[in-house]
Order: sequence, then C-alpha cells, then structure tokens
Amino acid sequence: MAMPDGALAVINGTVNAVDSSSSSSMTGLKKSPLKSPILIFSFFHKAIRSALDGLHRAALDFATNQQAAASDIKPLFDRCHFLRTIYQHHCNAEDEVIFPALDIRVKNVARTYFLEHEGESLLFDQLFRLLNSNLLEEEGCRRELASCTGALRTSISQHMFKEEEQVFPLVIENFSFKEQASLVWQFLCSLPVKMMAEFLPWLALYVSSDEHQDMLKCLCSVIPEEKLLQQVVFGWMEGVKIKCRSCINDTKAHCENVGMHDLTSCSEKVYCVCETSKTGKRKWMELRVDHTTSHSSCPIDEILLWHKAIKQELIDLTEAVRKIQLSGKFSDLSAFNGRLHFITEVCIFHSIAEDKVIFPAIDAELSFLDEHADEELQFGKLRSLMEGIQNAEANSPSTEDYMKLRSHTEQIKATILKHFDNEEAQVLPLARKHFSPQRQRELLYESLRLMPLKLIESVIPWLVGFLSEEEAKLFLLNMYMAAPTTDYALITLFSGWACKTKSRNDGSFSSKTGLCSARKLSDVENNSPSFCLCVPSFSPENKYSSIQQDDSRGSSGPVKYGKLELRDNDVSSHAGTKESFTSPDNQICCVPGLGVNASHLGANSFVPAKSLRSLSNGSVPSLNSSLFVWETDIVSADNGFKTRPIDNIFKFHKAICKDLEHIDVESGKLFDCDENFLRRFTGRFRLLWGLYRAHSNAEDDIVFPALESKETLHNVSHSYTLDHKQEEKLFVDISFGLSELTQLHESLNNKNSSDHITSFYSDYSGCSDTIQKYNELVTKIQGMCKSIRVTLDQHIFREELELWPLFDVHFSVEEQDKIVGRIIGTTGAEVLQSMLPWVTSALSQEEQNKMMDTWKQATKNTMFKEWLNEWWEGPTSISNASTSSDRVSLGADAFDNLDQNLQAFRPGWKDIFRMNQNELESEIRKVSRDSTLDPRRKSYLIQNLLTSRWIASQQKSSKATTDEFGNGDLLERSPSFHDPENKIFGCEHYRRNCKLLAACCGKLFSCRFCHDKVSDHSMDRKATTEMMCMCCLQLQPIGPVCAAPSCGGLSMAKYYCSICKFFDDERSVYHCPFCNICRLGKGLGVDSFHCMQCNCCLSMQLVDHQCQEKSLETNCPICCDFLFTSSTSVRALPCGHFMHSTCFQAYTCSHYTCPICRKSLGDMAVYFGMLDALLASEELPEEYQNRRQDILCNDCDKKGTAPFHWLYHKCGLCGSYNTRVI
Repeated sequence: MAMPDGALAVINGTVNAVDSSSSSSMTGLKKSPLKSPILIFSFFHKAIRSALDGLHRAALDFATNQQAAASDIKPLFDRCHFLRTIYQHHCNAEDEVIFPALDIRVKNVARTYFLEHEGESLLFDQLFRLLNSNLLEEEGCRRELASCTGALRTSISQHMFKEEEQVFPLVIENFSFKEQASLVWQFLCSLPVKMMAEFLPWLALYVSSDEHQDMLKCLCSVIPEEKLLQQVVFGWMEGVKIKCRSCINDTKAHCENVGMHDLTSCSEKVYCVCETSKTGKRKWMELRVDHTTSHSSCPIDEILLWHKAIKQELIDLTEAVRKIQLSGKFSDLSAFNGRLHFITEVCIFHSIAEDKVIFPAIDAELSFLDEHADEELQFGKLRSLMEGIQNAEANSPSTEDYMKLRSHTEQIKATILKHFDNEEAQVLPLARKHFSPQRQRELLYESLRLMPLKLIESVIPWLVGFLSEEEAKLFLLNMYMAAPTTDYALITLFSGWACKTKSRNDGSFSSKTGLCSARKLSDVENNSPSFCLCVPSFSPENKYSSIQQDDSRGSSGPVKYGKLELRDNDVSSHAGTKESFTSPDNQICCVPGLGVNASHLGANSFVPAKSLRSLSNGSVPSLNSSLFVWETDIVSADNGFKTRPIDNIFKFHKAICKDLEHIDVESGKLFDCDENFLRRFTGRFRLLWGLYRAHSNAEDDIVFPALESKETLHNVSHSYTLDHKQEEKLFVDISFGLSELTQLHESLNNKNSSDHITSFYSDYSGCSDTIQKYNELVTKIQGMCKSIRVTLDQHIFREELELWPLFDVHFSVEEQDKIVGRIIGTTGAEVLQSMLPWVTSALSQEEQNKMMDTWKQATKNTMFKEWLNEWWEGPTSISNASTSSDRVSLGADAFDNLDQNLQAFRPGWKDIFRMNQNELESEIRKVSRDSTLDPRRKSYLIQNLLTSRWIASQQKSSKATTDEFGNGDLLERSPSFHDPENKIFGCEHYRRNCKLLAACCGKLFSCRFCHDKVSDHSMDRKATTEMMCMCCLQLQPIGPVCAAPSCGGLSMAKYYCSICKFFDDERSVYHCPFCNICRLGKGLGVDSFHCMQCNCCLSMQLVDHQCQEKSLETNCPICCDFLFTSSTSVRALPCGHFMHSTCFQAYTCSHYTCPICRKSLGDMAVYFGMLDALLASEELPEEYQNRRQDILCNDCDKKGTAPFHWLYHKCGLCGSYNTRVI
C-alpha cells in the first residue's frame, strides 16, 4: 500500500539497551535500621512529616474558621517556631556531617540538598512574616497563611523523599555498618544540647511502639559503649515519660530488650530521669544552696572568664601570624587554620548565647546584634583569606598575603576587645543587680547548652586551661548548682571533660585543680566524699550516689545513678572513644570522650553556629558556605554575561516562573468567580502543565544524560529527575482538583441562574454544605498552586545555580548547539505552536531576538524558517529573505522549492501567468546559477519553470469554464471509495471523507497521487484552499470537519494537517516542523526525532548515529528517487548514507558494500571467515606464491599489501576483504 502524500516513513533502527542500574529505588529503605544505622533518619523524617501535616491542618482550621480571632494565632506561631527550630538543626547537622562525608566518596550529590535546605529556610522566613503580619484578620491573608504551610509541607516532604530515594541508598552502599553508626553519632553530637533534650522526646511521640523499640536498638548500636554516654542520650530519649515507681522495672526491662543489660546488671539501682525522691531532692538542693554565698556572690561574672580566654586565644593567634611572617616558615599554616576554625566557633556560639539567653533576660532593648554580625563577617573574611593562602601554598604565597593575614587578625582582635569592654560596662552591672545568684547560674548553664556536645567536649577543657585553680572550681560548682536533677549524667560528663585540660606549654593532659575537678570540689562540702563520677567506682557512703527512698511497699526508690562500674574490658575496648590520664593523686579519670572530633569521615564545619545565628536574627546563611566550595560558583560569577546556546533553557524557566506566579495569584480569585473565569484558569493551567512536561522530558531525556556522560559529573542530575516526578504528581493533583471544582461549580449554577457564587449565598441558604465543600476545595487548590509555584521556583533556582555553569566547563559551544538541536528536534509542531508564543510573551525584544538567533543556528539545515513563517505572525517571525548558505531545496513540488531558493522573487501560479518571457527566463537563469542546488534538482526546477506558462494557461481556462457553467457542473461531484464493498470513502492511496480541489487545474481529486496519475503536472497540495465533503457533496473551505449542517460536523479524517492540507483516517501521522512535511509515526519525542545535522526524521532507536549534513537530501543510489520527500520507507546504512528499504533488500542480494562509499553494509565477519577458509584451501602457482600487491581498504581507509590473488585481497590491518588493488 502506498504511503501518505507527505506522510513519509521514519528511518528505522535497532533498539539500544538502556542501563537502569543507576536508578535509585526504595529497596534500600526496606532494610531495618538495625542493619543500616543511617535508616534511623527515616524515623526523623516520619516525625517531621507528621508535624508538618499537623501544622498545615491547624493553619487550614485557622483560615476556614470565621470565628477565630487574630489572637488565636499564638499556638500556631509556637508550633511553627518549634518545628522550624528542630528542622533547621536537623538540616544543618546533615550539612555538617552526612553530606560532607558522602561527598568524599560519591561526588555531585550533596550540594543539591544543601541548596534545598537554604530554600526551605526561605520558606520558613516567608511563613513567619505572615504570622507576624497585622493583616491576619483578613480572610485573604489567612488563606495565604494556609497556602504557605501547604507549600512548606510539600517542599520538605519532597526533599525527604529524595533523600530516602537517593542519599540513603548511596550511604548504605558506600559506608560500612560501623561508619554509618559513626555518622549518626556525629549527627547527634552536632545538635545543640538543648535541642537534643527536646528533639528526642518529641521524636518518640510520632513513632509506633515497634518503631520506638527499633529506634532504641539502633541508638544502642550508634552510641559508643560507654554507660555514661548511653545514660545521657537515653535520658533525653525517654524524657518525662518514665514515672517513679514503675520506672525501675520498665527501664531495666527496656535495657534488656535493646541490648543494654550491662547498664543494670551491675546494680539493682538504675538511673531515673524523673527523680522524685524527696530525700534525694532535699540533699541535692542542700548541696546547691549551702555554699552559694561563700564561693561566688555574682556567678554572672563567669562571662569575664570567657572573655579572658577568647582574648588570650586571639592574642596567641596574632602572635602566631607574626612569627610565621617573620620566619617565612609556612608549615604551621594547617595548625593555625585549625585554631582559627575553633575560635571562630567559640566566638559565634558565645555571641549567640548572649543574644538568645543573656541579653533578652536582662533587657529586651539591649542588643549587640550588629557587633556580633560584624565580628562573624570579619571571621568569614579571615577564613576566606586563609583558604586562599593555603590554595596558593604550592606557588609560594606572597609577603602581601601574610601582611593581609596579620592585619585581619589584629583587626578582629581589636574589634572583639572593644566589644567585650562595652559588654562588661553595660551588661554585667545590670545582671548583677537584677538577678539572684541562682538565676545567674541558670542563665550561664542555658548558654552552655546552646552548644553541641562535640564542641563542648573541646571548649570546656580549653576554657579551664585559661583559669586558675580557684576559678576552675567555681566554674564547675556553678554548673552543678544550675543544672536540674535530670541533667546529672550530663553534668558528670562535663566535669570529666573539664579534668582533661591540655597544658598550653607541652600539650600534655593534667588536672587543673590538682585532682579531678569534680572530685576536688567535694572537699568544700564539709569533707564529704568526692562526687566526681569519672572515677572507677563510688564508695557506698557517697551521698550523691546512694540516696534512696523507702517506698511504702518496701522497694527501693529511684536514685541518681546506681553504682557505676567500668570493667577493664570496657576501657580497653573503647580506647578510641575515651581518654585516660593520671591526676596527681594517681587516680585515673574515666569519663569517656565522644570520639567525633577526630573523625576520618570528613565532617568538619561550623554550619550549626551559622544556623543558630540565622534562627536568632532571621537572616539566611550565605549560599557560598565554606562547606561546599565548588568550581561552579567561580564559573557562574566569571561568565554571568556570556551568552551560551544552553541559555535558551533559561528563557523557558522565565516563562514558567511567570505563569506560575499568574496561577498562584489567580487561584485566590476562585472563591468568587464565574464559569468563564474558571474555564480560562483551567485552560491556562493545562497549557502550563503541557509545556512544563515537554520541558522536563527534554531535560530528563537529553540535557541530564549529556551531563551524566561526563565522568566528573556522575550523579549530578539524579535529584532533579526525582524533582520532575514529584512535580508531575503535584500537577496531577491540581488537575484532579480543578475537575472536581468544575463539577461543583456546575452543580451550584444549576440551582442558581446567577453567574456568581456570592449571589447564591442569599438565595440558597439550604445549600451551605455544598458551598462549604466548594470553599474548602478552593482553599485546597490555592494551597496546591502555591506549592507548585514554590517547588518549581526552587527547582529552577537550583538548576541555574548548580547545573547550568557546568556547561561552560565541560561543553563546547558546538556541543551545546547539538544539545539544543536535539531538544528542539524532539518537540512536535503542535507543542512548538503553543510554546513559542508562550515563551516570547515573557521575554523582552532583545531576549526574543537572542533566542530566535540560537534556534536559527540550531536549525540552519532544516525547513524550520519556512514552517514558522507559514503560521506565526509574532514579533519575531523570521524574515523571508535567506542567504545563499541557508538555501535548501526540499519542498514537495517545484514551486515550493522556488519559495525557498529565489531571493528577490517568490513566484506563485498567478505571478508566473503575469510574467513575460524575459522575466521568466531571468528566473530560470537564477536557478541555473545557484551552485547550492543538486544538479538533478536544478534540472527538475528549470523544466517546471519552462512549462509553467502552459500550466498556468490551462488553469485559467479551467477556471473560466467553471465560472461559465455555474461553478461546479464539470467538477464531477461524486464520491470515491477506499473500500467499495464497505462503502468507505477515500481512494486507493488513502482513507478520507473528502476530495481536494486542485489549485492548479481546478479539478477534484482524493489526493495528490490521484491528481499526478492523470495529469501532466504536479499538484501543489499546500496551495489547496477548498475541499468537497463526499457525504454531502458540498464544496467548502478546507478544514478538519464538514461545515454543512446536514453532516453535523462530520470529521474528514482522524488526522488533518492545516499546513500540508493532508488527511489520513488510518495511520499515525505527525507534521515535522523541520522537514515541514507530514511523516508517518506517533510524533517527535515519542517514536522519532529530527536530526538537525542530517535534516531528517529518525527513529528514537537511532539517537546515536553517524551524522552527515543533509544526508537525506539526495536521490536513492539504486532507484534515483528523491529520498527526502519519498513516501517509501528509508533505511540508514552504517556509513551514514541512505536508500529505500526495498532497494536495500534487492541490492544486498548480490552486494555487500555501499554503492556510494564502498564501505561494508554490516558485520561481514562470517563471510570473511569463509573467504579465509577458501583461500587456505587454494594453492597458487609457484611463480605467484611470493608475490604481493598494493591495496586500499574501503573499510579502514588504510593502504597496505596483500598476497597476490586474482579476486580476494585481505587487509592486514582490519581483516576486511573489502579492498581494491592500487
């Protein structure tokens, strides 16, 4: 059966296997956290999701409850603040620990998630601006608040889903069990102590009992096997849930269940975190009160000790820089950088403690925020300078660099010293005056708890190292007296770390106070036994370890701790996580270390400090964090104004963002809208959805694989592919909601003739349920529109910041042009017709011109300009004039080609009829002189021009006759049939319900093939303007359906092309905007694509093919028919040439080489093997046996020699027999 006129065959090829091994799945998450400790984060995620759901429900209730007052926002505000605090610390602990460790082993993954954390912080900022707004009485502001909570929930939920899909499987794959446990422990130790005490009990509220048990077992494998550390963490974990009498048995049973039997096996007494013993409480309070006045009347003066230590450290750093500069020895730079990093963290946390605890308690108006921010900025500049010097160390940093380093260090020292003097003069007097000593201690203790455990482990020994013996005693005593009873294990840990003071002279460990600090302090308590819990055991008479309460039922009451026994094997087996040293009385301090500060997994940053700063003043940390210093940051800065072909994607991003903003704003008007507005809104949304889908598919199928093909960019795009899947789900949900809303709107309109819902309120009070459902659905849709806008805005921002700069580094302009060409080549004509006006409407005239210039360059070998000019009247329509380098001759008939090739004149039939002989000859000479035309094509055009006057005269005669006889008597208005038996309209070539009125001769034909079969000229199908319906026999303007009322909108065919004037009722056909003709297939991007280099449509299976410029614009080497417009299927040869599939089958019966270049048409190994066997069996005459011949191999294009033979000569390089003698 013949192919469609213009519906040309797409070149077939073999399907290439797709490697799916890189795709992540949730299979890794089905493992137990007991086997993969990193999966404990799945519990964290579940709790955060539940909290987000609760927050969104509360915001929806506030928005829809008309009776709620603005003052009712406080519970919602507190809930949001707590969630933000927990999630912010969770994110920053990930940024400090998990992602840096992962980035060492798996590149190109971590930065995306770090950027998402920054984006989520911005969402929280926006939410708090609404919560603090004075417009909460307005209904619109309340709905906006509900929308923002929904957007926040969507964004964070998608982020956590991506972590579970990509990050967790990568960690499981690349880290051992112990390494995962170490990462989780570092994560916990990176959270501030205050947050840990709140986070773990909160977490337990959102997990089931079985999950709670799994989480506890996982924590047992994560926390070092040090009983004191486990008591600290599990004390936080249980919170206030353990109650007095039953706590002993429950805790013991729990410890046995989770593998903590050792904690209780040494004693029947266990630690109770909810100590309620009156005796214990009384004696504990006695300790805290008896000696308050005797040791420190103003504990707040402890701030002076911090100032003293920081001052001295800064003085030491300045002196170290001076010595480095004078000596010229740069070997100490790494040590200096470590000290700089440490003091930076100390100063930032110290200032945060003042801003969040000390100053608010003293005076709400007292603030040093500006000074603290300036100091943090100066530290950041100093760190950047230090990193620059270290990077330039191989090139011998200049003296000027060290001058700057010294100057910056001295400037920071001077700034902080001045700041401290002001604080000591303004703040401390107020604190001494307004607060009792106990309140002062509590403020200092709360300040210390803002630090994470890993920093406290270093800070306390560092601070004590600057103190005198008496000052160290007072520091520890104040800490003990300020801490609540539930923190007793934590205080024991702190006091033990205070014992590990490192000598500033020789670096050795010693006890600053002569004994373990905690034990020495006990001497002031009326010679009472030592209460330092870092010694191997306690004496039975120790009143702090043996306080008991007799229960009325005769059992022992809860105690602070049972008798803590550390066996020798415990100490030896954890030498890596604890430090032992000898005090002057030869007792060994056994309080364990965390074992995280010297981690080998790469976690090292002060991100938590920066996060606390952001939580305290509302600012957002810089995207240029020291955690991720990537080359793309530099590239994007240096090339910000450089035009790249790939920047066309930015134009689509701009249009998407503009439409997203429109959808978000307009969704708020759905509460009171008419049917027309709802229809327009739905149409605009579906247009955005369709174009976004085309854009995301192009990225997933073309752009991202191109990035991943570079060895250094593996994994860089996977998270963005996951984003596309989640965003598609959001679009589906909104579409479903709009369909339901349309049904509700129709239901309301059926009961109310008014177009507006508001008028329905007064007329139909009995339908309040339907109206309420309508309003709730609109609120939901508004929230989803806000979510899709926020999600896509953040997605686009991260793409442009992270991915697009990579093209400058890894792709040439030619490669970018090829990528853009592939994107355009997989975009169908219908999509382009919607996309181009949509994109250009969002651009300035200059941006439009740049975009179209890039498209012209990418489609220079195609008919794209012609296609565009046939339908688009937009401001950037392409000029009709074309240069000689742009000329192509691929139209459907002679006069289509004249339109493409003649610069000054584009003759049609009427023009040719009016031309005199001289003008006609002039046009023929133009074609003859055109060197870009194929000789056969040139002859064809000249022949048609020579006969054009006769054809035009026949056309005029035919039209005159038609007018004379009533316009149609000679048209033979009768139907024709594709299947006469079943009365199916059409012809032998096509199935269709209409006939075309040929513009050339004025006669009716079913198709152009039927016309050409009986005429002496070719039919210009694109010039057709009229058709006849074969059902009603009415002549009418050409279109997809019959315009006659009697036919009731009868479709002329399933497929209709308004450009080619082509109908087909049987096969799948699409119009290619680059070939500018219709071809067989499901469409560009579906089963075919257009290669801009070859200028032909190819099967998707031939994405990786050998390109030859305009390779299809030639004749078949066998039958000599023009291949580009051929209706017969075409086959691609391995060498890049083409021929008809039927010609290929006939030709290969007797040949195995390309008739054009003589290369082999396939794998000839079997045939060549047969020739080897044949030649081995032959014996040449003696006089020819040693003779050799010079040959040229057609396959490898190399010259060589081969043994003499009268027919077969084997190439010595590639083994081919496809050779010739030279």
